[in-house]
Amino acid sequence: MTDVEREAIVCDDESELNRFSDNASKSLVYQLHSGFSERFLRWRRRYIPFGGDNRRGHGSVKLSGPLVSGAAYCVSSCSMIIMNKIVLSSYNFNAGVSLMLYQNLISCLVVALLKLSGVVSVERFNWKLIRVWMPVNVIFVGMLISGMYSLKYINVAMVTILKNATNIITAIGELYMFRKRQNNNVWAAMFMMIISAISGGITDLTFNAVGYTWQTANCVLTASYSLTLRRVMDKAKQSTKSGSLNEVSMVLLNNLLSLPFGIILIILLGEWRYVMSTDVTQDAMFWVAATASGFLGLAISFTSMWFLHQTGPTTYSLVGSLNKVPISLSGLVLFDVPLSLPNLFSILFGLFAGVVFARAKMS
Repeated sequence: MTDVEREAIVCDDESELNRFSDNASKSLVYQLHSGFSERFLRWRRRYIPFGGDNRRGHGSVKLSGPLVSGAAYCVSSCSMIIMNKIVLSSYNFNAGVSLMLYQNLISCLVVALLKLSGVVSVERFNWKLIRVWMPVNVIFVGMLISGMYSLKYINVAMVTILKNATNIITAIGELYMFRKRQNNNVWAAMFMMIISAISGGITDLTFNAVGYTWQTANCVLTASYSLTLRRVMDKAKQSTKSGSLNEVSMVLLNNLLSLPFGIILIILLGEWRYVMSTDVTQDAMFWVAATASGFLGLAISFTSMWFLHQTGPTTYSLVGSLNKVPISLSGLVLFDVPLSLPNLFSILFGLFAGVVFARAKMS
């Protein structure tokens, strides 16, 4: 995440997003220590802008927001991918929607407990806000489910390379939705990403058509999520009585609205029968891993929104390019993936394309 912070400075059209940078992730960490809560609030009022406050004009503070939020999102997303792979593949758990429901339920319970404890504040929800947020939530659910199933059938390294397509779709979406143009170097890097994804798929010794189909859907939904979230943020804020909507409220709203969708899908797909009958649910360590993935899901919800508010959709998806090296290497080592030399070259080329893309975005 060495150059991520520069993105917030060069993207003038993303200044509106910075008004939402309520730094929810930091508040969760600091405010858990009740003795330091007042000190943290004084620090936040001094350094973090509220309602369009531009006191974040000093260079070091201005750069730290995207850097810290990007690093937090990078760590949580890496951990989430590895943990989900363990739950779905190592334990051979064949109920991705059920796992999503469990993770989101944990997120809701944790945020509710923090709210009751007075650690965080949550906006009061209303039907107007729910109607505005519903398109985001539908895409959110689809993004999570498609990601679960693609990870079950594809090795971690190839998933990270194929996710490069998200950057391409997001950049095209920004062009048509927000009239944001990319330079020629960015498009050249995207072309390299396409080549690496195609060559990687052709040389993948563990190629699975079902998994690649799920991953394609996941790329489209992930790009749609970041673009739609950016468009909906202002409307969502205007739909509340207080005229504001912090990250904690957004996370709770997203996860809470996903629960009915998850329950309906579990019933329609018959997953509940599998969950009730499979032996893996009798393993205590399985529940430890699944619960850990739930807490990581909460972390990635906070950090993804925080990072998106600090930068923009393309930079948000750019993190996937910058953190592919540790994800790919750990995935290859931890899960003992069969690898051919051409496939390894395709993976390395894809990682290189991600670095080129990052450099081009900063130029």
